[in-house]
Amino acid sequence: MHPISYFQGIVFGLIQGVSELFPISSLGHAVVTPRVFGWHIHQNDKFFIAFLVAVHLATAIVLLGFFWEDWVRVVKGLVRSLRDREITDPDARLGWLLVVGTIPAGLLGLLLDNPLRKVFASASSAAAFLIVNGLLLFAFERLRRRSPGDAEPDPDEDRRIAERVSWRQAGSIGAAQALALIPGISRSGITMGGGLLVGLNNKDAARFGFLLATPIIFAAAALKLPELFGKDGDGVRGPALVAAACAAFTAYFSIRFLMRFFETNRLTPFAIYCVVVGTALTIGFAVT
Repeated sequence: MHPISYFQGIVFGLIQGVSELFPISSLGHAVVTPRVFGWHIHQNDKFFIAFLVAVHLATAIVLLGFFWEDWVRVVKGLVRSLRDREITDPDARLGWLLVVGTIPAGLLGLLLDNPLRKVFASASSAAAFLIVNGLLLFAFERLRRRSPGDAEPDPDEDRRIAERVSWRQAGSIGAAQALALIPGISRSGITMGGGLLVGLNNKDAARFGFLLATPIIFAAAALKLPELFGKDGDGVRGPALVAAACAAFTAYFSIRFLMRFFETNRLTPFAIYCVVVGTALTIGFAVT
């Protein structure tokens, strides 16, 4: 008897691949989905945490593959800067911006993961924070510094990001990712919003957010990977493998869609979705 069935794994995987990349909170959807379908699965169940490792790792692999050329440039830039002991080109600067953004996110994740998981573990809490996430996305759009359709003098997206994001801003955006430990708050939404506030357009903000999220998701998955292959993973490894395949499938098409969508569009549709769905779930959970 599997604590998570193969059908449930498919549903979780399909939702994960979309909600991890769309700014609508994958963790929030993972928490409310069992309540919506009446499944006896809780966020803090050890087998469920082990299960989520697989679907998050699948998403990270897709992100790495999609932005492979960018990561090759970044790594080469970092190697050059270490060799020359100075930052002389945009690729190296972007690489160090990602390092600066990753360190606070990683440290805060280690410190706050368990406390926040315990405090905000209910589906009702996740639904309420979906509303908060939607309001944050509305605020980011209102406070943006550049319109999505503005002409860009430099066609190189990575170079534009490297030139417009300061060290302090990269650290602040990275630290803000810790809010995504609260179910309902989106990691990609926070990083995209931070990019808009520092002057990136929507597409560049999304690109920076995805690059910044990749090492964080990999690190979190690697940290909890022993749980999947330990006793907590007993009975869930098969469904987790199926879920990972489904997550990879939807993640690939999600990221292709988003990179085209944000060429001319805004975060507003996702903000509306979060407010509407969060409100509906909050009301529904309160009366059932």
